[in-house]
Amino acid sequence: MAKRGPNEGSVYRRRSDGRWVAAISLGWRDGRRVRKLVYGRTRREVQEALTRALRDLQMGLPLPTERPTLREFLECWLRDVVSPHVRPKTYRTYADLVRLHLIPSLGAVPLDKLTPQVIQAFLNEKLAFAECPQCREKIARTEFEAHWACKHDGQGRPRRSPLLSARTVKHMLVTLRSALNVAVRWNLVPRNNAALVQPPRASRPELRTLTPEEARRFLGAVRGHRLEALFTVGVSLGLRQGEILGLEWSDVDWERGTLTVSRALQRVNGKLQLVEPKTRAAARTLVLPSVALCALSAHKARQEEERLAAGSRWQETGLIFTTTVGTPIEPRNLIRCFHQLLRRHGLPRIRFHDLRHSCATLLLAQGVAPRYVAELLGHTQVSFTMQTYAHVLNETKGELARKMDQILASVAVRLAVNQSARRPS
Repeated sequence: MAKRGPNEGSVYRRRSDGRWVAAISLGWRDGRRVRKLVYGRTRREVQEALTRALRDLQMGLPLPTERPTLREFLECWLRDVVSPHVRPKTYRTYADLVRLHLIPSLGAVPLDKLTPQVIQAFLNEKLAFAECPQCREKIARTEFEAHWACKHDGQGRPRRSPLLSARTVKHMLVTLRSALNVAVRWNLVPRNNAALVQPPRASRPELRTLTPEEARRFLGAVRGHRLEALFTVGVSLGLRQGEILGLEWSDVDWERGTLTVSRALQRVNGKLQLVEPKTRAAARTLVLPSVALCALSAHKARQEEERLAAGSRWQETGLIFTTTVGTPIEPRNLIRCFHQLLRRHGLPRIRFHDLRHSCATLLLAQGVAPRYVAELLGHTQVSFTMQTYAHVLNETKGELARKMDQILASVAVRLAVNQSARRPS
């Protein structure tokens, strides 16, 4: 029988454990022979795996010579795929989920051994247990309050609850699924097992927005405040916090009364920097309501006074909203100031981002088409806007139905009058 040629592979049975092995020679690298080994319980199983591997080799697809762990792959994925292509804030979200949850629990698992069962068990454990931030003991979430009261009473409440929500656990699965999509494209695994796992059922948090009356009270509360224009722009245009803080005076067209959103202020590597918009749709030019235009005009005059008062301490950045010495506003300080205003004037406690939601709900309640609201907010798809504010749209549909009843009722009355007039006496 003729001897096998190079890269044809060989199949044999190991004497040590009786397992079948297929070996493919990939040549020489750094003075040593490199081989790809495939294991199986039967000769037929190994032969089929060998056939697939030889086919991939002939097509020019890479054959991994090592079995990377999930930790090694995720670190490579973050460094080579995520970091160069997403915004810093998005990268930080992915990196935190990988560092705090995925690697500690699944990092040692070989990538090709990450089965749907393993992933499902990981998600179930995250939902059922929590790690005590004080003693690092794993506690069932139903017993955490009793554990803290018994062992750590008098030490105050933990700064952040260790109990994870279903939404957070679902984000872990989404992150793992995104990473394994790359692993499939790189031919490291044959399929994305995370896509086969049932995600946790996460309910959407109920939006807390300002009513028309509360919105008017809010604008009255900020009147005269040095950041009156900032809060007015937030509630009237629905800009994101980073977009507001990244606005420059060159973005305002006073003649046309428009505002161009083309950047956002975010923290990158510990420093506040201007970054590109979140999406292509986020770069947009908006027509300023008169209330916002007047507030910006007054703010410009106030900033000139602060520049003169600061003298040599003033740092020119071109930003519209700055500190009293011209530097960018720290986002945490803005949120603290916002909550102080709400508390001082008896307004409901909402997040700063809820000003954006309030802007959308106020417009939709007035019957503005969702397409225009999506353009105002910088949403890529109108369907996302409609899904987010479905409750407002339902109320608007009810109002439309009542208006239709009024129209048809008047027609019905005229028809009834005409019919009665035509009846013979």
